[in-house]
Amino acid sequence: MQTSDSAREILIRAVKGTRDLLPPSTAVWNHVEAVARRVFEAYNYHEIRTPILEDTQLFARGVGQETDIVTKEMYTFEDRDGASVTLRPEATASVMRAYIEHRLDQRPGVQKLYYMGPMFRRERPQKGRYRQFYQIGVEAIGSESPVVDAEVIEMVVELFSRVGLENFTLLLNSVGCQNCRPAYIELLREELAKVAPTLCEDCQRRAQTNPLRVLDCKVPEDQPAIDQLPSILDHLCEICRPHFETVQRLLKHRGVQFEIRPRLVRGLDYYMRTTFEVVHGALGAQNAVLGGGRYDGLAEALGSKIPAPGIGFSIGEDRLVMTLEDRISVPSLDLFIAALGDAAVERAGLLARDLRRGSYSVEVGFDGKLKRSMELANKLGSRYTLIVGEDELARGRYTLKHMASGIQEQLAPEEIAQRLRAKE
Repeated sequence: MQTSDSAREILIRAVKGTRDLLPPSTAVWNHVEAVARRVFEAYNYHEIRTPILEDTQLFARGVGQETDIVTKEMYTFEDRDGASVTLRPEATASVMRAYIEHRLDQRPGVQKLYYMGPMFRRERPQKGRYRQFYQIGVEAIGSESPVVDAEVIEMVVELFSRVGLENFTLLLNSVGCQNCRPAYIELLREELAKVAPTLCEDCQRRAQTNPLRVLDCKVPEDQPAIDQLPSILDHLCEICRPHFETVQRLLKHRGVQFEIRPRLVRGLDYYMRTTFEVVHGALGAQNAVLGGGRYDGLAEALGSKIPAPGIGFSIGEDRLVMTLEDRISVPSLDLFIAALGDAAVERAGLLARDLRRGSYSVEVGFDGKLKRSMELANKLGSRYTLIVGEDELARGRYTLKHMASGIQEQLAPEEIAQRLRAKE
């Protein structure tokens, strides 16, 4: 039956900037998330799940009124009761809100939390960047010790090593604190006033509203002028300087390689002292796969009277998966059962159930055609095909074929799982 032009016109597609994650790609996503969970649990982190929808003020106060996220990128709308709500553009503010709301400061030790899930920003879609994107992240709240910073950064390297990411670079900086950063920002604003007219439109605006963000500019033509701006590392106070030196010493002691980048500032207002990124060359110009840092004043910015110093990071899962898809093998189907006839279909269902209970992946073909079943088993990439027909039912032994070698053998039902296990 032909589809009319009018029917084509009303075909509904995914919203611009969003996408469907389909198999076999989802197997890579599952692999990344499983490895992340194992690493986080080894460092005694526990999962937190916060709402996708939050009060708009959470991000305006936490992320910063003048950040690009708040001014240009958030999905904000008025609820039916007149409240302004926003789809979360990032998770750190949400985690801190939950920490404060549920008085997690009353629990013993540093609160080590991790999350996984979708975030939303209305950016221009491009390679590795979507309007609905996914992040994996952690927050360690309750200590300002540089020892915590070093452990968090060590965990980053451990995670990427285990997940199979190669040739990545860890970048490190300190952006000072409320004591030393204001004076540096004023100096930066003064120096920017001399060169701002030659910079891009965004940098001209940021030179007044958020001077630190100018340092993060990616426009090639702006780089010579930005390279001449003062370095924040020359203006750290007597607390921030030794803090940063200790972080570096601990990382070197643990064998963690890094590069100091004085222009690494991150894009959110709550960052202070230690900041870091992981970049990967395969991602092109937008090459950051992870960003993080310390945010010792975030709790107070959200109205808490109790300080809650913390440090964390978020991984751009879309970008990470993009770099790994060609390197991670998708799990293959263990067994395809070719059931030839109604009686065989019934028996195949029981065999499949028992093998699935043993954690083997099994597909049952039930159209009764052996040639067609073997073709389908090949297309599905099955390791083995089990033939169940009238002869096999009568003998109580089934024909198991190893698809790669073509070797066939006759096995009793209880021997099938043993054979699959032996060839894993």
